[in-house]
Formats: sequence, structure tokens, C-alpha cells
Amino acid sequence: MSDTQVAFAQEKADAFAEHALTALNHAALILMMSVGHQTQLFDIMGSLPKSSSQQIADAANLQERYVREWLNALVTARVVEYDSLDRTYLLPPEHAAFLTRAAGAANFATYAQYIPVLASVEEKIITCFHQGGGVNYSEYGRFHQVMAEDSNLNIVEALEEHILPLIPEVQTALQQGIDVLDVGCGRGKALLKMARLYPNSRFRGYDLNSDAIEFANAEAERVNATNVRYEVQDTTQFDEPESYDFITTFDAVHDQARPDQVLKRIYRALRPDGVYLMQDIRATTQVDGNMEHPLAPFLYTISCMHCMSVSLAAGGVGLGTMWGREQAKQLLQEAGFTSVILHELPHDIMNDYYVIRKN
Repeated sequence: MSDTQVAFAQEKADAFAEHALTALNHAALILMMSVGHQTQLFDIMGSLPKSSSQQIADAANLQERYVREWLNALVTARVVEYDSLDRTYLLPPEHAAFLTRAAGAANFATYAQYIPVLASVEEKIITCFHQGGGVNYSEYGRFHQVMAEDSNLNIVEALEEHILPLIPEVQTALQQGIDVLDVGCGRGKALLKMARLYPNSRFRGYDLNSDAIEFANAEAERVNATNVRYEVQDTTQFDEPESYDFITTFDAVHDQARPDQVLKRIYRALRPDGVYLMQDIRATTQVDGNMEHPLAPFLYTISCMHCMSVSLAAGGVGLGTMWGREQAKQLLQEAGFTSVILHELPHDIMNDYYVIRKN
């Protein structure tokens, strides 16, 4: 054996083969979890006793043959229990606690939807591997819908109880009436929640995606929230010096084309005594710091298949989902911010919360 050759360890090879086989089965399971969420099969089975495939299909108003094949995938994946004597299926309550809408933020089936959405652009991403560039937001179909559902679980539902209490002085000011901006607001669910909680304050949301803005404005009109409005806006270009008392970004900075410019615009738009709240992915900038991160492979995949790519498609820097705390703090400092306090919340293993002030 030459000095440049590495010894082949059969035990290590066997262990990896088993790891790869497990990954293949788990990937298939994720796709079935997404189907189960979108068809509401998990929710329906969560309230059913042991039932036949026909009974489950009837309860869900779905085609039995498809339901049966889906059920069998989940039986062999040890998610659904099967009684071979009467050929019935059961979703155990211990599993339903992590697969139904009643589970809230613990519902893994919600996040499973990202995988088929990302897979829909696989060929375009492979082209980028060869030619560079990226894939535009418009190519991602349901991404904004899935992102809004994700945000509703982790951000919107936690705003009043967990997130805003990080800055009690802002809560008090919101009750009295202040000017609030959400940059990269998407479908606007977080901003709408705050607008309804604090009717004396004035809320504005900016996003580059016109479909998301149209949805947000329609939803605000539907619930008669007159103190909030949403606008299509290039967040690297808005120029409103010292116009806002409170600015937020929820999982929105890292996939911008020029996050450095967005942060500088936010700094400029914030009043001297204002507060900027940035929620972004919990990670370190270097990969070796993320080896024990429970969601690292998932988040790096989202980065490669979406967040990095949409930034590059716009001629941006392609920071990616896992830009990390170190780079986040560096860009905030370069934007002019001098006070950055990092918070972790017990309900949320995916995100960090930065409370940021000008001085």
C-alpha cells in the first residue's frame, strides 16, 4: 500500500451501507409524511379507532387504493400499526402527537413538505452545479405556502408568549402606538398577528414576492385589520431614514441577494431609540460547529436547494441558510449596530433571536 492510499475498513463500510439504506427509507417516509399532512390523513386517523383502509379513505373522502398503499408504506416504516387478523390500521396517539395539526410546532409532517417542494427544482439546481447562478423564487411553487405554515407554528403562535417578551419595553410601546416594519414579510402572518394584538400601532410589511404581498393584503382585508399594509419592495433599496420604532425580520435575511445592504437599510430606517428583532436559523458559520445540530442535514439541504440558490439567482452573495451566528454578528456590526443580544427560546430548536439596537 502506498503512502497516499487509505486503508479500507470493512466494518466502517458496512456501517455506512446500513446508514445509507436507512436514509433511503427515511427519505421515502418524509414524502409519505408530506402526503399525509396535505391530505389530512394524519389528522383524520388521529381521531379514528382501528379502521380498515376503506373506512379511513371514506372518512378522508379519498380514493381507497391510494390510501391503502400510503398506509402500507407507513406500516413498514413503523409509523402506523397494522392488525393482520382484521386488516385494520391505527395511528398510535404517541405518534399522532408529532404528526397532526393538533401537535402545533411539534408536527414534523408540516416540515416534511419542504422536501417535495425542493425536489421539484432538482434538475434546475443540478444545472446550477454545472453552470453557476441560481433558481428564481418563482420556480418553487408551494414554497411560500409551506413557509407560511411553518412560520405560523414557530413564530406567529409564539409571538405573544415567547418572542415579544424578550423586549418588554417594545411590548409596552406597541400598546401605546408605534411604527413597525417587517422586512421580507412573506405572506405577512407575523405582522398581521401583531397588528391585531396592538391596534394602536401602525404596521407595514415589505417583500419582493408580489404573490405573497397580494395574499397578505387580502388576508388583512378579510379580518378588517386597518392598521397594517403590505407592499412589494426591493428590501435593498427602500430608503426611509429614522421612520420606525420597531423593525423585524423573521427568517428573511440570509436568503436576500445582498443581506449586507438590507441590514444597512434597516439600520437607517430605525429611529435612534428603536429596536430591531432578527429571527434567523440557529447555527455556527463553520460546518464543524454544526456537527451536533439536530437539523443540520435538513437545513444545509434547504440552503443548497433554496436559500443560497435564490440569492445567487438574483446576482447575490448566496449566504445560505446556515450563515451562522458569527457571520450574522459581523454583518450587523458592519451595518452600524453596536448592541446585539442573542436569545435562544426553549420552544424553538431551529432559530436564534437577536435583539439589536443602534447603540
